[in-house]
Amino acid sequence: MGSISSEKPHAVCIPYPAQGHVNPMLKLAKILHHKGFHITFVNTEFNHKRLLKSRGPNALNGFPDFQFKAIPDGLPPSDVDATQDIPSLCESTTTHCLGPFRDLLKKLNDTSSSQVPPVSCIVSDGVMSFTLEAAKEIGVPEIFFWTTSACGFLGYMNYAKLIEKGLTPLKDASYLTNGYLEQALDWIPGMKNIRLRDLPSFLRTTNPDDYMIKFVLQETERTRKPKAIILNTFEELEADVIKALSDILPPIYTIGPLQFLLKQVDDKNLSVLGSNLWKEEPECLDWLNSKEPHSVVYVNFGSITVMTPDQLVEFAWGLANSKQTFLWIIRPDLVSGESAILPKEFLEETKDRGLMASWCPQEQVLNHPAVGGFLTHSGWNSTIESIGNGVPVICWPFFAEQQTNCWFCCTQWGIGMEIDNNVKRDEVENLVTELMVGEKGKDMRKNVLELKNKAEEAAKSSGGSSYSNLEKVIQVLLSN
Repeated sequence: MGSISSEKPHAVCIPYPAQGHVNPMLKLAKILHHKGFHITFVNTEFNHKRLLKSRGPNALNGFPDFQFKAIPDGLPPSDVDATQDIPSLCESTTTHCLGPFRDLLKKLNDTSSSQVPPVSCIVSDGVMSFTLEAAKEIGVPEIFFWTTSACGFLGYMNYAKLIEKGLTPLKDASYLTNGYLEQALDWIPGMKNIRLRDLPSFLRTTNPDDYMIKFVLQETERTRKPKAIILNTFEELEADVIKALSDILPPIYTIGPLQFLLKQVDDKNLSVLGSNLWKEEPECLDWLNSKEPHSVVYVNFGSITVMTPDQLVEFAWGLANSKQTFLWIIRPDLVSGESAILPKEFLEETKDRGLMASWCPQEQVLNHPAVGGFLTHSGWNSTIESIGNGVPVICWPFFAEQQTNCWFCCTQWGIGMEIDNNVKRDEVENLVTELMVGEKGKDMRKNVLELKNKAEEAAKSSGGSSYSNLEKVIQVLLSN
């Protein structure tokens, strides 16, 4: 390596090992690389293998100053091409990943064998807080990247108070259905009158020893320790929530939507580095090219959501009966415990106006002029990407902070409508029709286009709030 490279700051970026965390961390890593950082991007061995399978054996060969490394996640080996069980993964990364991560940092800093500059900072996912100890040991600054929305993050930060007030764990299973979760809370700043059921879903447990509750408490407490926290959102979208978080945590910098900051990076080498853990089907884009503007409903429930065979059939007939054109992404593992099999009659009826695929380049799909609406699980990446592309949503939240994102989309931002968890075809038909051709759909489209404009302003290099915050984050990473 030349002398210039050896003087570069070296950021180690480590995401939580799930698709919705890897995607934004890779975007951030590319932006930091563009700003002059050497990057080591750390996946788990399980996800490293999946990336090589989905993108080809040379997909992670990068170049000298952007390298990929892998550490074990501590779970038993598996060849299943699906997201691992989340509670098991949370417990395993917390318990087993510090040692391998520490060893990796040692190798990177070994001047006798390493060809890279010494590690100068760590950018860790907010729920990989074991990294704090490793950063402290080698004396470098660390920032946390919480890949949730600000509102979802604030929901987690209030778990301790929910327990203190006796609102969780639930007294028994009847509390899931007796209206208890409908109660509105007036004491969370920035979220006035949010219902209990709209807060991150791990609180819906009757077990006082539930691991995910303990995990949230542990990770939110440790979030007080890094030099700074970054979020993939923008001030103009979640101002009240960001203020509430800023009152209780280290400096918070909103640097989203990351896809807009990444557009300013003109580097063909970086553009070939992808993070999709399933093989994309770019034919979707060819199909969209043949459709009229705003005529297609895009349906994708993300990388983790699973549904029952009955729910799949209800969604199918709801889409069919709406008479709208649709692109539906059906992952191989979308249906719990079995293959996703659609009725032959549905396939026959929709063959001229529906396309099913197993995975797709989502940002390109949402940016396509043919797409007029998005039926989504309300994961944060999907939500911020739909805002960034001016696409209104129908929300069917599955778990974690997706419920919170849904509440904000529907009640605070006016860009979404919620579909009941107990999905019925009539409701799907009515909501899809309203989204695409109804008056409320038009209002939602108007609202989301206004937010898109604000997002673009936030990312501008001339005074945009997110761009300015990115510069501040870089200064934190360069400090010691």
